[in-house]
Amino acid sequence: MTVLSIKGLSKVYGQGQNEVKALNHIELKVKKGEFVAIMGTSGSGKSTLLNMISGLDSFEEGEILLSGENIKDYSDYELTRLRREKVGFIFQFFHLIPVLSAIENVTLPAMFTSVNKGEVQKKAHDLLRLVGLGSFIHSKPNVLSGGQQQRIAIARALINEPELILADEPTGSLDSKTSKEMMNILQQFSSELRHTLILVTHDANVASYANRVVFMYDGKIADTLDLSNSGLDSQEKIRVIASKVEVLSL
Repeated sequence: MTVLSIKGLSKVYGQGQNEVKALNHIELKVKKGEFVAIMGTSGSGKSTLLNMISGLDSFEEGEILLSGENIKDYSDYELTRLRREKVGFIFQFFHLIPVLSAIENVTLPAMFTSVNKGEVQKKAHDLLRLVGLGSFIHSKPNVLSGGQQQRIAIARALINEPELILADEPTGSLDSKTSKEMMNILQQFSSELRHTLILVTHDANVASYANRVVFMYDGKIADTLDLSNSGLDSQEKIRVIASKVEVLSL
């Protein structure tokens, strides 16, 4: 099953001499349960692409189908509904609400749905246990480490059982040990629980957890690397990705 289908997607900022083509005829398909990493330098279009997929920014040309829905001409109301029901977000900075506990932060997106409150509480508790925070459900963010806060953010992204999870540099504020722990969690959610994940990163170590790596340059997809059946260990994957980045001058 194809969760995301992008055809001929283009995005232009500015006009005349100030015109910048942020995305240039992007073609991409992502299947259910797939973990895709997008790599590229600053200005390559990778974060712009995430904004297009989530409906946070408009586009002039092409189409984006999310679970079969063509979002191009969606109203603000329809895009809000799409983000609420079908997309989960994980950011570099955790965006937790300081005055709310871990479980309150996780349940917040579900408060705008018709799901029973008791069911939401149970699901949030289960998710916090899955990410290793079962004993911290009533803790406020300010008493937790960066890694623990990002675990809350991961649980929050999953509370509405989205079709697609979008992660923008989710390990950018974490040390290497904590980053590895986070990536193991995300990989588990993809491989074992069949969540579909698109992650933007500049780090070959992070990208090595993905099934497929998409390399962007000047708003275009420069190349792709399929790691799903490569038989490579983690260090070999990192070397292959780093080598590809060097060849493409990303």
